[in-house]
Amino acid sequence: MEHIQVPNENCNKCHRLELLRSKNKQKYPAWHNAPVNSFGDVYGNLLIVGLAPGLNGANRTGIPFTGDNSGDLLFKMLSRFNFSINKNLSNTEMIKLKNCRITNAVRCLPPSNKPIQSEVKNCSVFLKNEIDTMKNLKFILALGKVAHDAIISVFEKTKSQYKFGHNNQYNLGNIKLIDSYHCSRYNLNTRRLTVDMFRRVFQEIVINLD
Repeated sequence: MEHIQVPNENCNKCHRLELLRSKNKQKYPAWHNAPVNSFGDVYGNLLIVGLAPGLNGANRTGIPFTGDNSGDLLFKMLSRFNFSINKNLSNTEMIKLKNCRITNAVRCLPPSNKPIQSEVKNCSVFLKNEIDTMKNLKFILALGKVAHDAIISVFEKTKSQYKFGHNNQYNLGNIKLIDSYHCSRYNLNTRRLTVDMFRRVFQEIVINLD
């Protein structure tokens, strides 16, 4: 199997992100405060791509979608559809994924949780390597438009022909892409995304994997 490429823990490709990381290391010295690597089964059929680490979430814990509200619904669905064998998010060491892997379009915490295009592009080499290395990959779930666009760019497709939309599906060679609104607390509170909408996305994935 090819080697999974990960950013250097002191990666300096993105000035804004490097500067913010440096400030957070001083402010929160016990936190992860470094690029957040992917997590889960490299032999899995499903890759989930989020936006970027959150300040109190993965930037603190070092594991995507843990430590804050954004991961609550995601891990409930992973457990419900048998992609996770433990849904206790209070102990990150006990979280185990099966047939599934989680990553982010941008590996470092961005200011105001809003990465700019150059930061997405700088991280695309790691996303491409992730996809290329997962030899059993059949499905990619994009959580939000930034993740969707990052994936489309990796596959060198035209974004105007592969537009983001909740539950939109596209064939990318032997891999199918499915979109969902991001499972952030904001989207849930505003009901842009509901539990039922998110559940139907996972149902679609499982049906197609069977």
